[in-house]
Amino acid sequence: MSAKRRCGDQSAGKCGKKEKRAEPAVINPDLQNPRIRTALREAWRTSSRCSHGSVELDCEPFLHCKISNFVQNQSFVQGLQEELLQLNFNSKSNDLYKFLQSDDLKKRKEHHISEIRSLLFQQFRGWLEEVVGVGLEATVDLSCAKYEQTDVLLCHDDELEGRRVAFILYLLPPWNSSDGGTLDLYSTDEHQQPVGVVKSLVPCWNTLLFFEVSPVSFHQVSEVVSEGKCRLSLSGWFHGPSLPRPPRYIEAPPPRRPHLPRDEEVLFEWVNETYMDPLFQAQVQQEFEDNSEIRLPNFLQEEKFKQVSEALRLAEVQWERRGPPNKRCYSRLQVGSMEVCVRECWDLFSSEPFFLLLSNLTGLALHHLAPQDPQSDGSDRETAEEEGDDPAGQGPSTSSPQKKNKGPPVCVGELRRWSHGDYTLLHDSVQREFALDLLLHLGCKGWKAEFGGFTSYIAHDEDEELLTVYPEENSLALVYRDKETLKFVKHVNVSSAAQRPDQTDPAFYDFSFTYYE
Repeated sequence: MSAKRRCGDQSAGKCGKKEKRAEPAVINPDLQNPRIRTALREAWRTSSRCSHGSVELDCEPFLHCKISNFVQNQSFVQGLQEELLQLNFNSKSNDLYKFLQSDDLKKRKEHHISEIRSLLFQQFRGWLEEVVGVGLEATVDLSCAKYEQTDVLLCHDDELEGRRVAFILYLLPPWNSSDGGTLDLYSTDEHQQPVGVVKSLVPCWNTLLFFEVSPVSFHQVSEVVSEGKCRLSLSGWFHGPSLPRPPRYIEAPPPRRPHLPRDEEVLFEWVNETYMDPLFQAQVQQEFEDNSEIRLPNFLQEEKFKQVSEALRLAEVQWERRGPPNKRCYSRLQVGSMEVCVRECWDLFSSEPFFLLLSNLTGLALHHLAPQDPQSDGSDRETAEEEGDDPAGQGPSTSSPQKKNKGPPVCVGELRRWSHGDYTLLHDSVQREFALDLLLHLGCKGWKAEFGGFTSYIAHDEDEELLTVYPEENSLALVYRDKETLKFVKHVNVSSAAQRPDQTDPAFYDFSFTYYE
C-alpha cells in the first residue's frame, strides 16, 4: 500500500498521472444494445413509458429519460469528479437561481473533462439523435455546477433559441430527497403554465438525466437544505430545431382603483405624527426627488402597528397561494378574511388623504391638490415617457398637462405573507411603466439579508442591481421606477426559519401597493 502511494507521489506526471490519462471514458453498454435503442426510439416517438436495463424513459409530465451508470468505468467517474472540483467556480445569483458555476468547459484540456466532453458530444449525441429522431448540432454547451446549502434553481422551462435536449450528469455523494436538490418536474394547465411539482428525481452518482426542451418542460432544482453536502453536476444542452411554440399566455393585470373617499383624520389616527409635519414632508420630498427612493422608519403609530402585526398571525386569517411558479410563489391575504384593524390599515393605503400625503412626500401628482412645479410644463416627463428614459436619479418630475387624459391617479395592492420557499420572478408579461412602489414590512424582526425575501430592483436586460429593499419592521419604503426598471423578491431560503428560533412563526408580511399618476 505504502509503495504504491510513494509511486504516485514521486511520479506526478509519470506513473500515476500517466495511468489516469490512459483511461478512456466508456459509455454504458446498454446504450449499444440495438433492442434497447429500438424500444426507446419507439417510446419517444409515441410518448410512452419504457424501461430496459439501466435506461428508464417516461413521458409524464413531459418526455425525460434517466440512464444509471452512464459511464461504465467507475474509476474514470471518480477522476472526473476530482478534476471538476479543482475548477474555479463563479457565484451566480439573480431572481431565478443561486449556485456556483464553472466557466464553459468546451476548451478545457484536462484529461477527464476532455474525455467526457468527447463522449457526450460525439458518441452519446449520435445515440441521442437516433432515439429522439432529430438531427443535433455538434455545438459543445457544457458547464459544471455546485449547489450547496440554500442554493436553488427555480421553476423555468429552459427554452432558448436552438436548445432541443437538456442533460445533467450527477457526480455527488450519496443523496436523499431530504437533502433537497431534487430535479422537480411540473404539470401544466390549459394555458401551458406550470401548476405544481408532480415528480421529483433524486440525483444519483454517475446518473445522466435528459429531457426534451419544450413549451411545457417546466422544472426546478429544489433548494439544497443539508449542510455540508455538495451537489456537483455537469449540464448543458444539445442544440437542434426548436419545437413549435404557441403564443405565450398573458395574464390579465390586476384591477387598478382610484382612491377611497376618507376623512383626513385617518392619517392622524394611523401615521406617525412626524410625517404629518409640512416642513418634514418637504425634507422627505427633496431627498426622494434626489434619489427616487426613501425609507421612512416607524411609519405607523406604534400601537396601530402592533395591532395589525398580531392580527395577521391569527389562525382565522385566510391566505391563498399565488402562482404560477414560473412567475411567483407566495401567499396573499383574502380581503374578505381581514380583521377589522387590518382592513382599516388596508383602506389607509387606498384612501384619498394618503394619496395626498404621498404627493407631499414624493412630489408626484397623485392628488389634484398636490402642488405643481411652476417651472415645469411637463414636457420633460412627456419626452421621457415617449423615449422610455429613466427620470430616476433626477427625481420624478411633475405630470404633463396631458395627464388629465389618463384619468385619476390609481393604485393596486396586496397584503402578502413570505415564508420559506417563497419568491417572485421576472417575466415578460409585466407591463413596464412609470410607477411608485410602496412596501411596509411587518413581523420581520431579526431578519437578515442572507435569508432572502428582499426586493431587488434591476435595469431591464441587465444584471446591474439598482436598489435593494430589505425587510425592516414598520419601515415604509417608497421607490419610483421607470419603464426600464424591473423588480423581484429573492427566494426565501431555509436559514430564515433555522436562524430565527425565537419566532413562533418565521414568516413575515408586507403591504405592497403601487401607485400610478
